[in-house]
Amino acid sequence: MAPDPAANGSRGSSTPIRTISVVAPVRNEGANVDHFVSDLAAQDFRGGLEVLVADGNSDDDSVERLRAAAWSAGLNLRVIENPAGWVSPGLNACIRHARGDLIVRLDCHSRYPADYLRRCAELSEQTGAWNVGGRLVPTGTTPMERAVACAMDSPFGGIGWTRAAADGPVTTDTVTFGAFRPEAFEHAGLFDETLVRNQDDEFNLRLRRAGGQIMLDPDITVMYRPRGSIARVWRQYYEYGFWKVPVMLKHRRVLTMRSVAPLAFVVATVLLFCVAARFPLARRLLLLQWSLYGAAGVAFAARSVSEHGESWGLLPRVMAAFPAFHLGHGSGQAVGWLRALGRLRR
Repeated sequence: MAPDPAANGSRGSSTPIRTISVVAPVRNEGANVDHFVSDLAAQDFRGGLEVLVADGNSDDDSVERLRAAAWSAGLNLRVIENPAGWVSPGLNACIRHARGDLIVRLDCHSRYPADYLRRCAELSEQTGAWNVGGRLVPTGTTPMERAVACAMDSPFGGIGWTRAAADGPVTTDTVTFGAFRPEAFEHAGLFDETLVRNQDDEFNLRLRRAGGQIMLDPDITVMYRPRGSIARVWRQYYEYGFWKVPVMLKHRRVLTMRSVAPLAFVVATVLLFCVAARFPLARRLLLLQWSLYGAAGVAFAARSVSEHGESWGLLPRVMAAFPAFHLGHGSGQAVGWLRALGRLRR
């Protein structure tokens, strides 16, 4: 007897994937569209492929370069207008036009191995999950990008946990980008267009609540190019933290404990600092907190630099990336909660 997908927490279908719709939001990606198209043209998936791109009011040559590159590569490309400019409305516009058996969300900032679409299709067929995906592999080119990549690929940086224990596909709460069965959107709805960030986490929460399953295969990889400065990393993670709050308020739940750990760290630091001048115990606790954090940062930075075969000269930059992640995310979430409380008072 064939296994029942519902028994594994999914009402998905294991029907064959004959066609794939790639959906991607684009805004001022002129520097990235060429490798985006070349990665798609190199895919070894043997079925039909359509590419739907939502242009968010680009004011560079993104669309022209995209069309020219797609025509040269023989890709079936359609550009859809996204007047709102941010990701969620663009994705929804593409999804409404998608005709594939699998809808694969991609991003121009990342690189995709030639087997990416095929592996996603095979995992979807094997599991019947509504959403499948792989492991994010941060890969930088400049010294700062490489340092941020080392920090991201550490458990202390936040994504290393996705690659550790699994020897094969595992059930998870979210995946990077994702490859969706069309029924995922039929049962869970589309992406929340009020969210500028964290629309993936919010949608995947609704997907799981609707009875769907999300599968991660660590053998499926996405090469991600991180931000190239501490200021840009801080801003990115600040926005992640800030937009976590509307998601938690909407669903009246904490998404994961790891998502609130940076907030707890920031709040503890601020409270202890505010009373440190008056209470010696607070000074000792603040010193202990940051001593432990600093020691962990040094240890995980050294481990990541060694594992990646990077120059030890990158170590200070890797260490600097950790507080950009944690303090940026925690500060953004704190501001998000203060803003929400201010609205409640009004």
